[in-house]
Amino acid sequence: MILIKSWLDGKEEACPIRKRVFIDEQGVPADMELDEYDPTAQHALAYLNSECIGTARLVTLPGDIGRIGRMAVLPMHRKQGVGGELLCALLELSKSQGITKLELHAQLSAIAFYEQYGFIAQGDIYDEAGIAHRDMILYIQ
Repeated sequence: MILIKSWLDGKEEACPIRKRVFIDEQGVPADMELDEYDPTAQHALAYLNSECIGTARLVTLPGDIGRIGRMAVLPMHRKQGVGGELLCALLELSKSQGITKLELHAQLSAIAFYEQYGFIAQGDIYDEAGIAHRDMILYIQ
């Protein structure tokens, strides 16, 4: 089950997942993980029974643009479709809000995942928090 929550309502569940995945596993500096977009973003939370097992967020930018990010699934629940469910929930949310273009900063290892949903890689590879990334976009009809 996927629920969309504000940061105020979802941070207690999202923060431990993001810490485990980004800080503990991937070595992202703790001071970079939370940012100024969290309080205004909408957060998708994935549940198995009553346990929160994954999270992602949608940030609304000027010009009907949305940015998906901070997608994280606990290790024991990966490769089971949870990431796809989170992404689909944010795609539907984007459509309902009139967003016409989505962007994201994809880790190179995740590009094939996002391509399955129509995202297109563009631009050069760059370093973000010590991890190689590439921008991706999706135009919503």
